[in-house]
Amino acid sequence: MNKRKKVRKKSKTKLLHQYYSYTGFYGFVGRSLRKAIIPVALVVVGLILFNKYVYNINDGLQHMTETFSTFGVLSVFFISESFLGLIPPEIFIAWSKKTDEPIITLAILATLSYSGGIISFFIGKAALKIEKIKNFLEVKMAKQLKNTSKWGGFLIVVGALLPIPFSITCMAGGLIKYPLKGVMLFGLFRFARFAVYALAIFHLVD
Repeated sequence: MNKRKKVRKKSKTKLLHQYYSYTGFYGFVGRSLRKAIIPVALVVVGLILFNKYVYNINDGLQHMTETFSTFGVLSVFFISESFLGLIPPEIFIAWSKKTDEPIITLAILATLSYSGGIISFFIGKAALKIEKIKNFLEVKMAKQLKNTSKWGGFLIVVGALLPIPFSITCMAGGLIKYPLKGVMLFGLFRFARFAVYALAIFHLVD
């Protein structure tokens, strides 16, 4: 009995592997990683040089902390993460280091980003009822919709972990009527991304 279960599990895993290979999922992830590595490296080097020769980033973040309330900054971040992820979350991760409770603030940021993705999912679902918005999004997000239709939850994971706007990935999920449970489950990888990025960014911020 146990052998049969193992064989079935292996067969299912093999079929999934074949499917993702055939549809180009592994190639997509590989290309996304390659595209992400160079910009991230350039941003890191650029920040180091900018910090050293142009303007002290720590002073800028300190000024941001002293000028704007924590609630205000978090509100701007939440709006951004709910509508296409317009502002890079890395800026807010760096800012969190300057707050009185960096770890707690970081956890709040991750939660807001995750929640923003869920809101984007519902925006995608609601857009289906408005023909003009639906047509606009289907044109603008054709690639995301096609990929989400093929790969579903795994693309949500990629959007949560890599520098691909998480909001857009979740919105695509809503547009194709992907199950909410799947978005909520796979979207939890968003917390892992914030933790990993914080480990790197916190070393650059005093």
